[in-house]
Amino acid sequence: MDVSRLLVSFILVIATPGAYSDSSCIHLDTESYKLLEGEAFYYVPDEVEPNLPDENMTWYKSGQEIQNITTDETQMIHYHGGALLFLNISVNDSGHYTAREITPGGCYLYHLKIAVYNGSSRENLNYGDNKISDWNKRVTCPDPVVKTCTAFNGTFTWFKGNNFLSGHHKNELRMDKATKKDEDTYTCVCTWKHNHKEYKSSGSRKLFVPDPIIYPVVEIISPSEKEQLVEIGASTVLNCTVFCGINAKRGCDANWHINGKPVNQMEGYNETKLLTEQPSGETFFTATLTIEKVSKEDFTHEFRCRGLGYYGGAYKNVTLIKTETVTTLIIKIMCVSLIGVFTTALVKYFATDLVLLFRPYFTSTRHKKDTRMYDAYVVYQTESLDEETEETLSTFVTKILPSVLEDQCGYRLFIHGRDDIPGEDHVEMVESCIKQSKRLMIILTPGSGSKMRSHASDQTSAIGGLDWQVGLHHALVQSEMSVILIQLGETWPQDYAHLPPSLQHLIRKSAPLRWSESSKKASEGNSRFWKRVRYLMPATPAKKNYIPAVI
Repeated sequence: MDVSRLLVSFILVIATPGAYSDSSCIHLDTESYKLLEGEAFYYVPDEVEPNLPDENMTWYKSGQEIQNITTDETQMIHYHGGALLFLNISVNDSGHYTAREITPGGCYLYHLKIAVYNGSSRENLNYGDNKISDWNKRVTCPDPVVKTCTAFNGTFTWFKGNNFLSGHHKNELRMDKATKKDEDTYTCVCTWKHNHKEYKSSGSRKLFVPDPIIYPVVEIISPSEKEQLVEIGASTVLNCTVFCGINAKRGCDANWHINGKPVNQMEGYNETKLLTEQPSGETFFTATLTIEKVSKEDFTHEFRCRGLGYYGGAYKNVTLIKTETVTTLIIKIMCVSLIGVFTTALVKYFATDLVLLFRPYFTSTRHKKDTRMYDAYVVYQTESLDEETEETLSTFVTKILPSVLEDQCGYRLFIHGRDDIPGEDHVEMVESCIKQSKRLMIILTPGSGSKMRSHASDQTSAIGGLDWQVGLHHALVQSEMSVILIQLGETWPQDYAHLPPSLQHLIRKSAPLRWSESSKKASEGNSRFWKRVRYLMPATPAKKNYIPAVI
């Protein structure tokens, strides 16, 4: 039998040196395998039966010299029927192998290419990637290893990287809850016996666990506004950016439509598209619309940003608004500024009028419950006055002041000589009336700092000075009443130098209100002077439960 095969080999070598070929034979596709040094390899062409008679099949190793493969099972490389076996394979066994099958139906040539690597190159033995998905939750052992284990009734074991996985002895690994931590190279090892000797065959697959895919409702990120300012005649850019989800490239798209038409059907417009994916997996699609030159018609067009996702789409309309020129903007800013300044000045000028207008409607309960009898206790100076000043003071205190504040405005004033009761103790009367007053009104006249006293001119200066002393004590020390300062006529700052320190303090704190007798509205309650006095008076006049004494 071996002599006949050698004879055939010799004839083939003579016919085609360096390779086996026969014009009458059909060449089948070459199959390639990567093997690990020291392991075993069992190969049967897909079209060949493993138990084919040896006479029908001849194996050779191609190269510069043709090497015949024996059927002697004690050899490391031998064949039996249609099966070729490599036992304890080495790097030198790499190369091309050819099998010639003779059948009644014809001649067939089978080609095999193997590459043998040492143990440090196991990564070269990868039989492809294995991706986990909703439809595939397993890592399968490579087909050559499975065929070998099936033929020799071998045993499966598994490794994750270099770590042995105990309890796994099937031709696949189930990965129902795989995560990123499970990504690695998984090696399937088959241990089998041939002629009472143990051999190993292995193959590896790289496991990839894809990031989770989330398809939410498409969200349009840009444009964020319904209107966009543009300058006529200039070039402008509109971005349509949509968020499609997490790792959601599938079906993600964005585009622009103008008046319902795609941009690519209109001249003067250009659209570019870009799909981006963040490291976090967020997927965005941007369609950029470039308007080469904005025309008047563009301000009447409807620009629609359309976003598409795996489960639907969304859209947002944008209209173009003409921007103002720099000159127009400057004019508008100046007008607004002038209006603001004018309004501020107007409000400031009429602030007192506004307060007096709305004060009756916003009076606090505390003011309404104030039961003090008088709205103001009037103190004025009478000593060292010239005849003209004294006459002016008398007219103001006895006529104009009561006429405006009491008759026109409804306030109640305490004025000596009119409101005091004859025979009453003056000290007690002053103390009591001041306590019953909401304001202390001090009338200042041109002079050299003479003493302050009430209108009761017959009293001594010491007793007359008691009025303002008690009043200022209540105003400054006890903070029970506010002070209203009224100046009759012109007075220079040095005219206040000889006034009591407490009164000078009040003058520095709040400038006196100046009343001019020569004014046309000196006695009219709607004049600016009297409005300012009313502003300082109590919001709610004192209750008139008392009829003043008639002078």
